[in-house]
Amino acid sequence: MPITLTLPRPDDWHLHLRDGAMLRAVVGDSAARFARAGVMPNLVPPVTTVGKAAAYRERILAALPPGTGFQPLMILYLTEDTPVAEIHRAAETPWVLGVKLYPAGATTHSSAGVRDLDRCQAVLEAMAEHGVPLLVHGEVTDPEVDVFDREAVFIDRTLAPLRQRLPELKIVLEHVTTAEGIAFVRSQEKNTAATITPQHILMNRNALFQGGLRPHHYCLPVLKREHHRRAVLEAAVSGDPRFFLGTDSAPHPRSAKESACGCAGIYSAHAALELYAEAFEDAGALDRLADFAARFGADFYGLPHNTGTVTLVKEPHPIPESIPVGDESIVPLRAGSETSWRLKV
Repeated sequence: MPITLTLPRPDDWHLHLRDGAMLRAVVGDSAARFARAGVMPNLVPPVTTVGKAAAYRERILAALPPGTGFQPLMILYLTEDTPVAEIHRAAETPWVLGVKLYPAGATTHSSAGVRDLDRCQAVLEAMAEHGVPLLVHGEVTDPEVDVFDREAVFIDRTLAPLRQRLPELKIVLEHVTTAEGIAFVRSQEKNTAATITPQHILMNRNALFQGGLRPHHYCLPVLKREHHRRAVLEAAVSGDPRFFLGTDSAPHPRSAKESACGCAGIYSAHAALELYAEAFEDAGALDRLADFAARFGADFYGLPHNTGTVTLVKEPHPIPESIPVGDESIVPLRAGSETSWRLKV
């Protein structure tokens, strides 16, 4: 009999679902594995208000496969023009998870993001007062900073001073990728956490160049050196409740990835839980996957643990070369290969 692993139904605290045909193509993968997800707001135009988030949430619910209990938790896009009143509305809306800080130009659809965080001070103070978390894409966009150092420099220039100014503000350093990011989170006594992706614990930056340039391994923050991968993996499997699951699954059409200026983003929702299980098993820490995937994030956000379970089976499971989206396709992580675990359905 194959080995099985039954977990409390987990949550994905960092997920890109896009919209339209792409949304309809990918949302079922997340709904099959996760009970809830924090849905990123970097659409075009961005999801900047509770009203826009409500409309987007309805489109997500309408796209779900029949019978799913998947709950999208919405995130607002922070701009320098976000009014304090919008934070009050967010605090009163149970399905709003938090507010996302994109430094302008840092990643996909971030041109409307923040250039001067000081201009958001009143909004940040309101968030701290009302318990609305700030979810941070932690990279500087200074062209003088090496792309592999953008997270570490952001911590020094922006995140550490912000943490000092507003100790009561709940902050999540999203998709942490460096030893410096791990050390920063661990140095904080309260109100600070980080999400961890499958790609940043399974691959280092060599994966971008194996056998040629690999555009489907390109994401932001970019994959880092091996010692950073090890630091992030160690944090994920450590049992420290400040670190929890956030896939950053980010689908793009194949043509947008395989182009002269390819988009950043890795699609992992098709096998996300299976990929985390591989990493935790390799680290000898399968017994800690349940907390990382199903409890620590909910505790940080003050939400109840999910009821129900999911089961993984230890046997090879093939990953398709591509996933169709209308006339286009997505190339998923591990395309044409396999995972060592599969989801029992």
